[in-house]
Amino acid sequence: MLIIMVWLAGRYEASQVQDKLDRDAAQAVVEIRSGLNRNLQDLQAINPMHVTPEQWSVRVAELLQVRRELLRVEWRGENLNIRQVAETPYRSVEWDADLREESFSHAVTACSNAQRTNSPAYSTSYFQILGGTMGAELMEVCLPQMEGGHVRGFMVGTYSLQNILISQVSKNLTQNQEISFTEPDGTRLAVLGAAWRGSRVFTSQQLLDLPGNTMVLRMDSWHRAPSVFPNVLTALVTGMAIALGSVLIVLVRDNRRRLRAERDLGDALAFRKAMEDSLITGLRARDLQGRISYVNPAFCAMVGFSAEELLGQSFAPYWPPELAEEYVRRQARRLSGAMPPAREGHESVFMRKDGTRFPVLIFEAPLINAQGQQTGWMSAFIDITEQRRMEDLSRASHERLQATARLATVGEMASLLSHELTQPLMAMSSYANGSLNMLQHDGDLALLDKASLIQRLGDLKSAMQRIAFQADRAGKVIKSVRDFVRRRSQTHDTITASELLDAVMPLVRMQATKLGVKVQVDVEPRLPPMVCDSTMIEQVLLNLARNAMQSMENVEAAYKKLTIKALWDEPSGRVVFSVQDQGAGIPQEVAEQLFTPFFTTKAEGMGLGLSMCRTVIEQHSGELRYSVNAPRGTVFTFSLPVAGDREKLS
Repeated sequence: MLIIMVWLAGRYEASQVQDKLDRDAAQAVVEIRSGLNRNLQDLQAINPMHVTPEQWSVRVAELLQVRRELLRVEWRGENLNIRQVAETPYRSVEWDADLREESFSHAVTACSNAQRTNSPAYSTSYFQILGGTMGAELMEVCLPQMEGGHVRGFMVGTYSLQNILISQVSKNLTQNQEISFTEPDGTRLAVLGAAWRGSRVFTSQQLLDLPGNTMVLRMDSWHRAPSVFPNVLTALVTGMAIALGSVLIVLVRDNRRRLRAERDLGDALAFRKAMEDSLITGLRARDLQGRISYVNPAFCAMVGFSAEELLGQSFAPYWPPELAEEYVRRQARRLSGAMPPAREGHESVFMRKDGTRFPVLIFEAPLINAQGQQTGWMSAFIDITEQRRMEDLSRASHERLQATARLATVGEMASLLSHELTQPLMAMSSYANGSLNMLQHDGDLALLDKASLIQRLGDLKSAMQRIAFQADRAGKVIKSVRDFVRRRSQTHDTITASELLDAVMPLVRMQATKLGVKVQVDVEPRLPPMVCDSTMIEQVLLNLARNAMQSMENVEAAYKKLTIKALWDEPSGRVVFSVQDQGAGIPQEVAEQLFTPFFTTKAEGMGLGLSMCRTVIEQHSGELRYSVNAPRGTVFTFSLPVAGDREKLS
């Protein structure tokens, strides 16, 4: 509608310009007709029948000075012979008599028409050369001179069409207009004015009907109207149309982008929904007031409640009644902003709809919207029931393997116990027999002087002390084996490196005596106490020491040396133990599978020793490593936390 309005405004402006041009053309026709009529009146007033030739010439000269459109006035007799001629004083070119006679046929025609109608008549226009190459479009007018009802002669006037336009129209012609006389077929006869040919031209044609001649007056006008903005209203409407068109284009583009964004968002939502439905991890979202705003299918399946039963609830129905108050306080802390560290979960207990309890691992994080503002909390839940069951089974299996390994170790050491215990028992028997022999001679004691008696009592005391020492030694050996074999749960005790080594060294020295290995223990002074499962670490040390001594069975006696060290490691802040041997070392093909369960190079081995040792050290947040010992042999090292790192093991 706006485009049509602009078009109609342009059409209206064009019609206004055309109407004005039509009025100007009609006014020009009126002015030309009036001028020609005044000329006829002036010619009629000069009646050659009542004046002398001299007077006629004077009066005609005066007329030609005023009427510049008249080039020539002739007085002709009844037979059209020229009696007297007067020419305009504004032409310097003389009239050629021969050429005049050639064009006289037009005057004859006009005079014939005038005589027949007894009124002025005009001839058709013709082109007449007036000296040299100059010429003009001329037209004849013939006015019969009557006397006594008879024609006594003719007044013939010659008009220049160009001069008619100049004298009659030029004063009203504007700079953007062009006026011309044309034939009915459009041929131009005379032109006045210069139109701007490169612009739009408006044209108006008016018929100039003269007696004996009919011409067309054509007026052309170049005009900027209808311009793009013919007036302020049209300019405003056009501006609004352009603005609306621009807005329409922007809206179309925006709508396309919006549709594309909605389609992408729909795909993203469908993709996220498919992912959420396929998760086995439960998801729950809460707002800032603690009300549940979202749960995924995995969470509903986990607790046994539907989404409709959970959404909008602030007191969760899956909380066990006996733990509800604790969970309410924990939720209050969460709502106050006390969030756990990132990616660190906490364990809790939930209750299914049927009342069964099950453990879950919870990870919580703030829920941030697109503007960076927190709108709630998102929690992820993992049902760890099966994980706990597998951990219990693994722990029980591991403890059985440890007990089996201990029994196997004790079986190997059973033969060594008899040899190790034989020596202290025989020593005890010898000291006891000697003491009895001294006590059997009671009579001799009475004969002894005081000094001898004191010496005899001192010898008896020394024998008793040696008996007590050997008995204590045998008891320590038996206690070490009993504690090592006994099945027990993992407990972390505070113990020093010296105490740890003292507990295991009797068993180590027994096998070292059998294999002829020299044992050296090096403990750094003032080591801090450690936190560990002493029984498990004793087994690690014993296993590493046995492996080290067995690796030196086929080496020379000078190289059979076992070194056990306990040192402080400043960078890690832990106590480092090392077991060094001077055996044949570990081949490359064996090193690749050294800690693989059930892999062994011993004919009677089970392949669990080093594997269990590594597991025990990893449970103490350490790592069991080995390296080459210079100049020969192997070094096994591991570290234990000190008492200040107790929290790391909890």
